[in-house]
Amino acid sequence: MRRRLSLKQHNHYRVILSGGGTGGHLFPAIAIANELRDSDPTVELLFVGAIGKMEMDKVPRAGYKIIGLPVTGFHRRFSFKNILFPFRLLSSMIKASRLINQFKPDLVIGTGGFASGPVLRVAARKGILTMIQEQNSFPGVTNRLLAHKADRICVAYTGMEHYFPKDKMVITGNPVRSDLLIPMARIPEAKALFQTDGTKPVILIFGGSQGARTINRSLFAKIDEISKAPVEIIWQTGSSFFNQAKEAVAVQGALNIRVLEFIHEMNFAYALADLVVCRSGAITLSELSLLGKPAILVPLPSAAEDHQAKNARSFVEAGAAVLVTDADAPETLVDKMLELLEDKTKLETMSRKMAVFARPDAVKEIAGEAFHLLNARLRKTNNPTPVTRNS
Repeated sequence: MRRRLSLKQHNHYRVILSGGGTGGHLFPAIAIANELRDSDPTVELLFVGAIGKMEMDKVPRAGYKIIGLPVTGFHRRFSFKNILFPFRLLSSMIKASRLINQFKPDLVIGTGGFASGPVLRVAARKGILTMIQEQNSFPGVTNRLLAHKADRICVAYTGMEHYFPKDKMVITGNPVRSDLLIPMARIPEAKALFQTDGTKPVILIFGGSQGARTINRSLFAKIDEISKAPVEIIWQTGSSFFNQAKEAVAVQGALNIRVLEFIHEMNFAYALADLVVCRSGAITLSELSLLGKPAILVPLPSAAEDHQAKNARSFVEAGAAVLVTDADAPETLVDKMLELLEDKTKLETMSRKMAVFARPDAVKEIAGEAFHLLNARLRKTNNPTPVTRNS
């Protein structure tokens, strides 16, 4: 049920959003920020991220101000970097406290990642409203630790009461970028950008913002086979594998493979794709659902509690996606994707079944929950009655 959005009568709300380290944490935060701003242009938004992480570049690109904290993650395996962890955490807590005192947020929203921990913890201690948005079927450490202090927890999967207080949860689905859906009139622009001619089917391959080593190596080993297939490939490798892949494609003369370090125009890439090959992060699955894109999923085996495999399970069981394990990918991935591309009937069926999982209003519901919290607090403190309007 969508909340009615509200505005302060005499002042504007201030909201801090914190999440990053990976696209799976960052892009939901940006999507939420966009919806808050669209719903109420007077909302003042500030991002808090981790110094050196992708959010420090991507957030300004999205048009928002961001401040970095020196916090880092704790390595589960032995690492000398862990010696510095408590000092960086303490420094981040102090900086977060100063920042909150200066910005005076009405609400802090955390979407996971290193920086969200200190900001949410400090905000909760100061009595500021906090909200968590959890993307995965198995929540991250930061969100699990902070859940009991949060005022609202927005989740994408059922069964999350095993990890979070049930009375604080609401199932909203995951927020995705509103620009993913493009009109048919812009397809020629997409074809020109990725240099596809439209006569052959297109496979979009990516492994998240940093690439996926197993997927990259699986393609790399069979470039010769791919170059002879009647298909066009858009391949995002990530920075570490980009030069190696680009050189191999050039040596092979594989004109049907476009190698990219990072795809900024993901909406155009999705629009061209007849099939997607990717990991099974929660936000990726939400994007595939919204767009109805059939997929071959290669879950990251090192994901906490194997949550990527758990994320993928319902999609595979419903016939919306095909699963290839990380261990099997070097031998079977390329053959599977070329074989599947020849079965147009199956692809169409997978597309329909993928679309069943879509929650296109997820980000509106999350923004609605945020405004509901803000207005409830406003009424409680005997401030003027907010002016309401529909989202």
